[in-house]
Amino acid sequence: MTQPSDKSAPSTIDPAEGYAGDITPQTAAQWVATDAAVLIDVRSDAEREWVGYVPGAVPLAWKQWPGMAMNEGFDSAMRAAVPQGKKAVLLCRSGVRSIPAAKRAMQLGIEAYNILEGFEGNPDAEGHRGRTGGWRFHGLPWKQN
Repeated sequence: MTQPSDKSAPSTIDPAEGYAGDITPQTAAQWVATDAAVLIDVRSDAEREWVGYVPGAVPLAWKQWPGMAMNEGFDSAMRAAVPQGKKAVLLCRSGVRSIPAAKRAMQLGIEAYNILEGFEGNPDAEGHRGRTGGWRFHGLPWKQN
């Protein structure tokens, strides 16, 4: 099994189309720790409850279980969660669902970044998540109920 990377990995932003860019979990954690950004967890309530969550993150589902229906309250909740002039860093399971959420946040006038690898990372060769990347894999703060 690969070991988690250093929490102090360099802060880099990969350019993206339609949102501010892609950042590593470590960069997101640094920005949140220095109050430069608000962490928005766009996973469903069920995912946060069953898999785990980041303490202090704003729980704001992009889509909700069951059926993964769009969260009609996303826009107003996003505006309320991110003070003007502050960045938003968006977290989902693997860094895919948070991309359209980041694009929507940008349309709302919020500087929004996608967190690469998400909370659990991509599946490994055996189809298991959490072994090759993600917020938890890198040893960043999280809890589980």
